[in-house]
Amino acid sequence: MEKLNTVSSIVTPLDRPNVDTDQIVPKQFLKLVQRTGFGEFLFYDWRFDQNGNQRKEFVLNDPKYSGSHILISGDNFGCGSSREHAAWAIKDYGFDVVIAPSFADIFYNNCFKNGILPISLAKDIVSELMKTVSVVKVDLSSQTIQYDSKSISFEIDQSRKKTLLEGLDDIAITLMHEVKISSFEKTRKI
Repeated sequence: MEKLNTVSSIVTPLDRPNVDTDQIVPKQFLKLVQRTGFGEFLFYDWRFDQNGNQRKEFVLNDPKYSGSHILISGDNFGCGSSREHAAWAIKDYGFDVVIAPSFADIFYNNCFKNGILPISLAKDIVSELMKTVSVVKVDLSSQTIQYDSKSISFEIDQSRKKTLLEGLDDIAITLMHEVKISSFEKTRKI
């Protein structure tokens, strides 16, 4: 997993509550077994019509948001089924940060496992951020978001912060204890 410290980007405003994982990546695209390749299917049913043509009114199809690394949405983002593919699709599309007033628990946890920083903020701040056209800077080290000459703080569990800053996934964390694991295995009776 790549290290994550600061992200400076325009924001992509997805002003919808209860965005569920079935919309983040629809079930027909769950055939891939690797973590890559899901970005093209992100919000597929909202981005494309039944003939595969882009829906011009959908925010991800607006060229001004091309290259954005910060997604902002409404309450209860990532609800629905527990598919980790949703986090894979968001990361593969290019988003490193997702900001919302609240997240579904499983999706929230999957973000950290996949190098995405989910940030919960008050609804009024999320609303204000959705309207900004300037570059927003998210600084994980200082736990601040800077935009339009403003700076706000956000909370994050310190162990999760460390995993993102150091780029540690579950396997990397386990391998940090490789000496202890090997020692235990040598002394273990089978």
